[in-house]
Order: sequence, then C-alpha cells, then structure tokens
Amino acid sequence: MTAVLPTVMSMRTRDGVRLDADVYSPDGPGPFPVLLMRQPYGRRIASTVTYAHPSWYAARGYLVVIQDVRGRGTSEGEFEPFIHERDDGEDTLEWVSQLPGGNGRVGMYGFSYQGATQLFAAASRHPALKVVAPAMCAFHLDRDWAYEGGALRLYNTLSWAAQLGAESARRWGDAEGFSVCYGIGHAPSPVQLVDPAAPALREALADTFYGDWLDQAPGSDYWRQRSPGTMLDNVDIPALHVGGWYDSFLTGTLAAYQHFQKGRQPQRLLVGPWGHLPWIPQVGQRWLGDSACSPVDDLQLRWFDFFLKGENNGVTAEPPISLYDLGESDWKDFSAWPCRQAEKWYLVSNGRAGIDPHGGLLRARPGEGEPVEDVWVHDPWRPVPTQGGHLPPSPGIQERTALDARPDVLTYTTAAFAEPLALAGEVNVVLSCAADVDSFDLCVVLGVVDPEGRSHNLTQGYARVAGGVVTVSLRAICATVAAGQCLRLSISGASYPGYALNDGSGRVQGDIRSSDYPIMTLRLDVSESWLELPVVSATDNG
Repeated sequence: MTAVLPTVMSMRTRDGVRLDADVYSPDGPGPFPVLLMRQPYGRRIASTVTYAHPSWYAARGYLVVIQDVRGRGTSEGEFEPFIHERDDGEDTLEWVSQLPGGNGRVGMYGFSYQGATQLFAAASRHPALKVVAPAMCAFHLDRDWAYEGGALRLYNTLSWAAQLGAESARRWGDAEGFSVCYGIGHAPSPVQLVDPAAPALREALADTFYGDWLDQAPGSDYWRQRSPGTMLDNVDIPALHVGGWYDSFLTGTLAAYQHFQKGRQPQRLLVGPWGHLPWIPQVGQRWLGDSACSPVDDLQLRWFDFFLKGENNGVTAEPPISLYDLGESDWKDFSAWPCRQAEKWYLVSNGRAGIDPHGGLLRARPGEGEPVEDVWVHDPWRPVPTQGGHLPPSPGIQERTALDARPDVLTYTTAAFAEPLALAGEVNVVLSCAADVDSFDLCVVLGVVDPEGRSHNLTQGYARVAGGVVTVSLRAICATVAAGQCLRLSISGASYPGYALNDGSGRVQGDIRSSDYPIMTLRLDVSESWLELPVVSATDNG
C-alpha cells in the first residue's frame, strides 16, 4: 500500500533559495511520471479541500510532489505573490524531472494560487512539463482576481491578505501579529467594521500585498508583471480547465481556456455549480444532489493517464466542454463554447421599479411612448449588501427576495414562462444611466423567481462607470428556467462588502477614506436599456 506520509525533499533555485516539498511515492520500482503542485498555504494541506489526498494519486502510479513556494511553509526566501513563480516554477520542473523514481514526464495540478503557478510554469516552456490542469485561478491578476469592472473586490482582498499575513507572522514567531491577522480574516464580516484605507489596517497588513492592491490602478505595469496571461503567447500545452459558476475566478478560467484553444494541443473545460471551495453539492443555500458531486479527481486522473502514461482511454475524444445546468441540476456537453446571437429582453417600468409594482422584462421591444426614468438613491451608511453570487461573505445560490424588495434595488421581472428556457453562455446588460457624481457603481443580478414569488440569484456583474450608455458584463451561465418560473433583473448601486464602495471621484481605492463616501442619486433611462440573454436550443449541445 502506498504510504500516506511523504518524504520531505528540498531543492535550490537559481538564486540559491531552498524550496521544500513532500514527495509521495507509489509502490513498485517505477519509473513513474510526476504530478507537481506548488502552493503557499502549507504543503501538507495539498489542496485536499477540493482534491483527493496526494496518496490517492500516488497509489495510481504517480510520483506526487507538493511544494511550498518561496517564503511559505518551510521554504526559504521572501514571499511576494506571483512575482517569483515563473522562474521558481521552471527551476522546480528541472528538479522534479530528475527525481529518482521519476521518468522525466511532469504534469501539474491545483486550484486558486496553485492553478496560477501552473500557468507561470507553463510560461517557462520547460520541456518536462507535458500537461497542466489549472482550476479556478486568475489569467489576468487585476481583472480576474483583485478587481471587477474597475471596482476592488474588497472582502476577498482583505481576507486573503489577512491569511497570508498570518502565515508570515507564524513563520517569524510573531504571536501578536498572527492574532491580529487571524482576527481580521475570521471576523463575521470584517470590512463592515473598518475603513479599508485606514492607516491602522495598512499597518496590520504591511507585510502583505494589501496596500499595493489599494494603490495600484487596474491595467498598470504592476498587474501585468504578476499576470500569467501576459507571458503565455505561443505556449501550446494540453490543459484541463476547471471552473465554478460561483467561483470568483471564473473569468480567469474561461480566459485561459480561450487562450490555449488558439494552439493545437487538446483543451478540456469543465464548469461545475460550485463556489471557490469546497466542490460539494451544497452551493450556498441550495442542495443540488449527487449530480453536483465533484468529478474532477477521476477526470483529472484520466487526463494525466492519457498524456503522461500514453493510455488510450478516449478522454480526448469526449466533448471538450461540460457545463453544469443550474436549473436542471445536471451536466450538459458542448462541442464548442456556446456563443450564440444574444436575444434582447427589454426593460419596462412605470418609474417605480424600486417599489411595488416592480418593473418588467419583455421579449419584444415595447412601442414608442414617453421616456421612463427610474431614480433611486445609494446611501453608503446602509449600502445594498452582498448576498449570493461569486464573492464572500455569502457566496453561491442565496434567496434574495427581501433584498429585491429594498427601494434602492430596481427589479425588472418577466411573466411566468409557459415552457422551459435554456440559457448557456455570456450574459450582458446595456444600461443608459447617470448620477450626480462623476463615478458610480452598478451591481446587476440575474435571478429566478419561483411560482411562490421567492427569488434566487443565477449570475451577476459589477461595474464602476461614469454614466452614459454602458455595458455591464455578467458572468457566464448555464441554466434552464423551468415552466412557471420568471427571470428577474435586479440593479443596485452597491454590493458591500463584496466590493469596495465608490466615493464618486474616480480616485484609486487607497486614496479614499470611509468618510469620503457620498449619498448618490442614480438614474436609469428604462426605454434605452435591455438585457442580452444566451438562449440555446437542444440542437446547440454537442
């Protein structure tokens, strides 16, 4: 039987830094192909919150290496997120390709930061790396991880900074610093109690990326230097891409899949119903049943068996895209990403879409009439809270019936459907809007209303805008709306603490203090606004 406890082995990078790893060896003489994971959370965890234990892969004929990246766990050096991962990844590939018991053929797996380390390693073009399986990670660090539509993902940013700050304090034996960071990261809703740019908070997280992420505008060289997507031109490698409809990094997963599709090597995309972790049937408040159990370990093993062992198991002959249908609670296969002509649904209102009776959504454009404008107020003292979707503190599928009833949330709802409506692909909303400030935020949620009038979110998008006619990109979706249900579009000026509030000035987040946030009056020209839905038919499936 393969040993559960690993052998600890070390290597040196090109600049002399020692990196430590756990190595799980199969029974038998080998040689075996190598599976590598590089991660910053303590290598013994080995991403077992989403994957089988490394010993499971070792028992199936792989030499499994789980490495602490530079400055994490027991590895030497100073940790700066992403900045060393290309060179250190290349050095690690050279080392694992020479390990006793290995055959020089390497695959990589892992999610989140561990997914990004695969992309950085692939950018090195080391010949030993034959296949990767990046899951739930950023392709461009600014727009897939830190920001969305120009707005800082505040809760995610603060929570991750606190986690990394606590690990640094642990390494240095700083018990007080660890406690401070632990308290920030484990508060029920930490950012509702603090000023994001407060000097005390900056000081508490001074040894993390937190201050930089507040101060660096999206699109700057800072982000490009830390984004694997800027380094992967002409890299052609087989890849299994894994995402989740309620994972915060879904845009990165889809961007990586679309990028690698430009090459000749096989690509596979699987998007499940999950949030970032864990990959289980409970998604927010909804239990989806056995169909939502993760198939990733088994699929990943077949993927590695094909590319690292040469087993003719037919995995590349299967449909390249598998998407979980959130309405039917089942998987659907596609031969290509469902990119059909969007179907427009038009907003209608009597000017009181924030108060009963709510506005409507029509499949046919209404006749000409007097322009209708919905007006609402965003109050930073009581901002619309984050509830459901792809960001903490309450990710996944959540009931938002009471939230939709708030006067500062505009809602537009279809009539009940007489027959099912299948959706798969990109969702966009075009809004003609304005405000009494130079910059304001729009949170747009597409949800389903059941026959009893309860609403639950399907997908959402967020954008920091200056007004005019703007397009808010919601996250891609696969869902069948059942007969008797309705679709609802909900629009608000905030989603806090998922996103930082807007002070209306257009300044970088680090220059803004909580006392700067103004009350805003927002206006929506309903007659010039619409929803674009990816309606598909049964023949669209591959």
